[in-house]
Amino acid sequence: MLKEFKDFIMTGNVIDLAVAVILAGAVGLVVNGFVTDIMMPIVGHFAGGVDFADMKVVLSEAVIATDGTVTKPENAIMYGKWVNAIINLIIVGAVLFAIVKAYNKTKKPVEEAPAAPAGPTQEELLMQIRDLLKK
Repeated sequence: MLKEFKDFIMTGNVIDLAVAVILAGAVGLVVNGFVTDIMMPIVGHFAGGVDFADMKVVLSEAVIATDGTVTKPENAIMYGKWVNAIINLIIVGAVLFAIVKAYNKTKKPVEEAPAAPAGPTQEELLMQIRDLLKK
């Protein structure tokens, strides 16, 4: 059983999958850093210096005691975080699209196999059979 497990783990497919998962994690960190640290400040700048994460609709204000402690926390709809998530999705999609497009340009074009010569039509085959039967 140990030998079977070793054979399974050492097959090319499992190793390829492991490498792909590790690379996907690394690419995910790079793309996330690009979106969070580079693109979102630019989007916020052009949106008038607004940080979307702070946007909310307060349903009920927080209740604060006289000593400054919060007795009842604020209840709010944090729609700004959702807007950030949508913007992140669009930017990540665009970056991944650019990466895949660049990768596809580096690949060699697949040569199409020459088309097989067309065989005789059904009528030609029937005529050949007829001629053979006449002989």
